[in-house]
Amino acid sequence: MPKRLLSVALALAFSASTALAAGPQLKGQAPGWYRLQLGDFEITALNDGVLDLPVDKLLQQPAANTVRALQHAYLGLPLETSVNAYLVNTGGKLVLVDTGTAGLFGPTAGRMLDNLKASGYAPEQVDEIVITHMHGDHIGGAAATVFPNATLRLDKRDSDFWLAPEQVAKNGDGGKAIAAIVKGFADAGRFKPFEGSQAGVEIVPGVKAYPAYGHTPGHSNYVAESQGQKIMFWGDLMHVAAVQFPKPAVTVKFDSDPKAAAPAREKAYAAAAQGGYYVAVAHVSFPGIGHLRADGKGYDWLPVNYSTNR
Repeated sequence: MPKRLLSVALALAFSASTALAAGPQLKGQAPGWYRLQLGDFEITALNDGVLDLPVDKLLQQPAANTVRALQHAYLGLPLETSVNAYLVNTGGKLVLVDTGTAGLFGPTAGRMLDNLKASGYAPEQVDEIVITHMHGDHIGGAAATVFPNATLRLDKRDSDFWLAPEQVAKNGDGGKAIAAIVKGFADAGRFKPFEGSQAGVEIVPGVKAYPAYGHTPGHSNYVAESQGQKIMFWGDLMHVAAVQFPKPAVTVKFDSDPKAAAPAREKAYAAAAQGGYYVAVAHVSFPGIGHLRADGKGYDWLPVNYSTNR
């Protein structure tokens, strides 16, 4: 090869190798939202981020059992645990189910509002905010100034318990933050707790609240139904899918009343498996929507199939 051509070839080879050199890793994920059509309703799952939880210390069973179950699912400790919220567009109303943490639990969460906007909605459009229970990872993102047209709804049993002065003081800064959130809505005339009922409490047409007491005194599930299709939004009936789907009786230290929480979970699991409807779960890997299928004394979790929502 002539020297001139050889030098050109070497230069091109050197240029190609430098151009293909690895750049810095970018980290992060795409905006966390996912859509599902439910009859005439549109359901949008919103990812608030994750929390690292020492679930071997939180679940009420021998730690070794938890570790084995996690290993079987190729998971480790601490467990990255999703925090999910959900938006229901009925065509006439926009209902936000839970609101994430707004940073109350650190920098790995608090992304619900950004993902709400990324999904194409504005917080000003939200008509109703329904809270499954008043733990900070469910109510932390609610703010009367951020959602200026929304009414805050939750079971009165929960507000009576968590807003009692002794309970606010016991929970320190977190308790004060939650009390301030509710006060903001109350001062604006937009806080309307409801009396739970087994027959369901209508929030807007097509969306109802049902009691699932135990995890907290007023813990509630919400149901959306349209054109014969149904989805039930669970709050904290589930924390660790790898453990609590195969063994629904396992409770968690966060439960206010474990003796009531376990039956509430088992009842919800059995109904979902028998009814074949969707469930949306706050702490199952995003988007947290799927079906349950009975498997012996436990259940299989069948995540929703990905759809382009045509």
